[in-house]
Amino acid sequence: MIQTSVTDTELLEEVIPKLKATELFLHDTLRVRIDGSRDPREKLRLRNLKTEFELEISMIRMNLKHLFRRYSDQLMGAIEDSKGERGAPLVLDEHEAVAIERIRRLYQRSQGLQTDPA
Repeated sequence: MIQTSVTDTELLEEVIPKLKATELFLHDTLRVRIDGSRDPREKLRLRNLKTEFELEISMIRMNLKHLFRRYSDQLMGAIEDSKGERGAPLVLDEHEAVAIERIRRLYQRSQGLQTDPA
């Protein structure tokens, strides 16, 4: 079941770092594996995987921009909060909820691929 809300803390401290880690995997680890592959089939598989990740990330970023615009004041307040009183809920629309879920799934996939020796 897809989450219909997320807290500002969860977004800033869990979701966004997972997106950044997935992007790092895409741009560093996966690129190195593509460049180092001698098997044409494996190289094609990895290139297709890279394209799939890039498309997913583009969709995710588009929906996160929408979420950030809607909650910009609240998120800025959470970032600037020196008292640590964060944790306010952000109600997600359907597209934002799917984007958050996809971030988590892509992160899990990227973690699995990093431990895969192939």
